[in-house]
Amino acid sequence: MPPIIDRAQPALHFLPHDLNLTVCRGVKFLLPFWLRTQLSIGEVKTENLEILAKHYQDFQQGKSRILIAFRHPSTADPFTMSNLIWRLLPKAAKESGYPLKEPVRSHFLYDRGVALWAGEIVNWLFPKVGGSSIFRGKPDREGLKAARKILTDGDYPLAIAPEGATNDLSELVGPLEPGLAQLGFWAQDDLIKANRPEKVQIIPLSIKYEYMDPPWKEIEGILDGLEADVNLSEPAQPAGVLTDPGLDLLYGRLLRVGAAFLDVVEAFYSKGYGKTFDVKIDESLTPNQQLWQRLSHTLDQILQVSEEFFDMKPKGDFCDRCRKLEQAAWNCIFIENLDSLNSVERGLADWLASEASLRLSHMRLAERVICLGEDYIARKPSADRFAEVLLLVWRISAWLKGESPHKPPSLGLKRTRIVVGEAIPLEGYWNQYKQDRRSARKTVQEVTDVIQQKLDEFLLVD
Repeated sequence: MPPIIDRAQPALHFLPHDLNLTVCRGVKFLLPFWLRTQLSIGEVKTENLEILAKHYQDFQQGKSRILIAFRHPSTADPFTMSNLIWRLLPKAAKESGYPLKEPVRSHFLYDRGVALWAGEIVNWLFPKVGGSSIFRGKPDREGLKAARKILTDGDYPLAIAPEGATNDLSELVGPLEPGLAQLGFWAQDDLIKANRPEKVQIIPLSIKYEYMDPPWKEIEGILDGLEADVNLSEPAQPAGVLTDPGLDLLYGRLLRVGAAFLDVVEAFYSKGYGKTFDVKIDESLTPNQQLWQRLSHTLDQILQVSEEFFDMKPKGDFCDRCRKLEQAAWNCIFIENLDSLNSVERGLADWLASEASLRLSHMRLAERVICLGEDYIARKPSADRFAEVLLLVWRISAWLKGESPHKPPSLGLKRTRIVVGEAIPLEGYWNQYKQDRRSARKTVQEVTDVIQQKLDEFLLVD
């Protein structure tokens, strides 16, 4: 079974940035080695980096404040962004006629819960290289106040992933959260009230990972292993979706694995939690659409198991429900004044923490299996997309078997493509934003939609 937290933990608190340039220099030195050996990144290509260089120069000259809105498809992104800002940007700035004063750095926001899966070293390292923590599942006034201060007065620009979390799909931008745009308007308001001339500029930045050599052989090997995990031994049928016969058969195998995983999961929740899965499938839909129709109901049933334990009503979209469940579990696991509890109270706190952690696992399962329902591959059946989805399914299997999902099979070296877009000046939206609260909310959403559109457009460029 997936690992659970079986002891109550001290409460999680905000961690402010504590930038240490000596630590930054050490990490900068190690980055090329780390990217290649630990993240299998063999090449980095950039486009329009001179745009970022020009805005960095304006920032250093006191003309603007910069908010970088970067795509967040992978846990490799913090290293990718550090390599971009610390190593590639200064060189590109010099070549394009916008030389920058060293050190060239950035601040960034990161989820306070990252250390729960990445290790305690994150709580030390991320603040030292410019990170400021934020809680995703609740109004984090302290974290937001610190981010606002950094954007308004910090020595370096601020980078934020508006998706809020990774989806492990390089060519699919997740729904954006409005917090980034709202933060930009708050900072613009602070600048105006202080009679400062700087203007807030939001710079969209796309990160995409692709394999340098299409790993078709490795993809088939992963499929073989997944089929064995769910006892699929009979030959698969083509999906009837893709025009290429070989790829269509491969897609058919993947869809069959996905359906088999749902069979196992649904049987588990039916027997263990009394959930029902008698969904009428529309036979006119394609096989991948039928899987999505089935999966939508399954995800709802899984989340309800957690929500019933925490006495929560199903409210909001899938991401909203997941974030609320995460915070509800954390409230039971991470306890204020833990050391003041007597031994009996501590034992009961441990009991509650283990139950909350177990119920949180249901939400984690839902987060993982949602990848089965996308038509991500059908729209573009590339080796990269096959590999990304298969690795997500592999992580589900490893996690359910109690193995580490953080050490997937190697599929070869990857190339990182980074594209910088034209800045979005908030000055042009300010008059509309400041009218009243309703106009402010509308304007924040409008800017968020513009960022989403730009990030989506980047993926259309091959």
